[in-house]
Amino acid sequence: MMNSAHVPVAVADRLPVRTRFGYALGSLSTGAFGTVPGLLLLPYLTDTLAVSASLAGLLVLLPKAWDVLFNPVAGRISDRTHTRLGARRPYLIGGGIALAICFAGLFAGPNTGSASVDALYVAGMFLLCATAFAFFQVPYNALPVELTADPGERTRLTTWRIAVLAIAILVSGAGAPALRDAVGGIAGYRVMGIAVGVLIVVGAVGVFIGTARAPHGRVLPSVSSWREVAAAVRDCRAFRWLLTAFVIQAIGIGTLLAGVDYVARVGIGDRALQPLLFAAFVAPALLVMPVWQRVADRFGKRVGYVIATLVFTVGVLGLLGARVFPVALVVACAAVVGVGYAGMQVFPLALLPDVISAEERRTGQIRAGLFAGVWTAGETLGLALGPALYGLVLAIGGYVSSAGTDVAQPSGAVTAVIVGAGLIPALFALGGLPLLRRRVLEVAA
Repeated sequence: MMNSAHVPVAVADRLPVRTRFGYALGSLSTGAFGTVPGLLLLPYLTDTLAVSASLAGLLVLLPKAWDVLFNPVAGRISDRTHTRLGARRPYLIGGGIALAICFAGLFAGPNTGSASVDALYVAGMFLLCATAFAFFQVPYNALPVELTADPGERTRLTTWRIAVLAIAILVSGAGAPALRDAVGGIAGYRVMGIAVGVLIVVGAVGVFIGTARAPHGRVLPSVSSWREVAAAVRDCRAFRWLLTAFVIQAIGIGTLLAGVDYVARVGIGDRALQPLLFAAFVAPALLVMPVWQRVADRFGKRVGYVIATLVFTVGVLGLLGARVFPVALVVACAAVVGVGYAGMQVFPLALLPDVISAEERRTGQIRAGLFAGVWTAGETLGLALGPALYGLVLAIGGYVSSAGTDVAQPSGAVTAVIVGAGLIPALFALGGLPLLRRRVLEVAA
């Protein structure tokens, strides 16, 4: 390997279908890992390993917090890598396979009977998962800048990516709990971990093969120190504001994901509704992607981002009635959430390459891997803070943990389950809106 950074010399305005589809397949890996731990790891700790809600939330947070430091490192490494396979692809296949193995191990603990020992094992394996994921996700986020220079084509590329992401989230988010429940107990979690690991491998191999013809480029200088990383982020106001908005909203999304299992089991009182609620949340994304694409074409990505945020907020506020609404209405609210959520994934990821390209033109330095690393660190931290915050809300409400058996929860815990999945995600979603100002994102508007 040579220490070098890459920028394409010439890129096509229109990408072939095989490249779009190949790139999008990587979302099978990101969707599975981004969904299942946020959905099932907290319940696994509180209701199978009998870890207290507050400690469980902390254990979910700390390994992900490591990524805040490590993801930018992974970005710098991929920026400065040159092999015959390209700068990013070796990390896609290596990081993806390592992630799959570690994920299977995450739910395959020794089951010692000691909540403390078992919890430490989970935290350690989750740390390994987070490290492997950094080497996959950061190069994956950096690729669009190198695949095409056309902003519209990047939006189309991102739309394909999010469409596959929606499928991955639907399959893993609805299938993982169903598989867990079908097998039952700790064995159910272990079988589920292996199945999701297989899905991660499929995504890693798919994007590795599908981007085999990705353009290679000439060497440009890249930042090499933490001080330069901090300076690069500080000097790009559009990136800082877009990232901050995205991270704030990621906290709300992470809180919602952590709450789905609890809303079905404790809020509504029917564990079997969990896959239905999650499917209602994700399935609309498969249908509304073309709609969000048209919104971007007509009104711009920034405006589309704002609209999607408002739709998401209306949906999660509707979940506050989960205890009293008919089940059909709760499912309908989850579907509205899904429509907004799809846009909240498409638009920031479509804006990001535009911001990066503008900054690379301004500075003459590669920024794709560096900014992708910082972006992934922020996203990871936000999605980790969500379950940690939800665990704290449960603890405040007096949630009772157990070792694999359902127990009666106090009224305060039931309230915490509903508020944590409804009001808190709405507040964080709205909290990102003031940052989406035209004069800040004018480079990507």
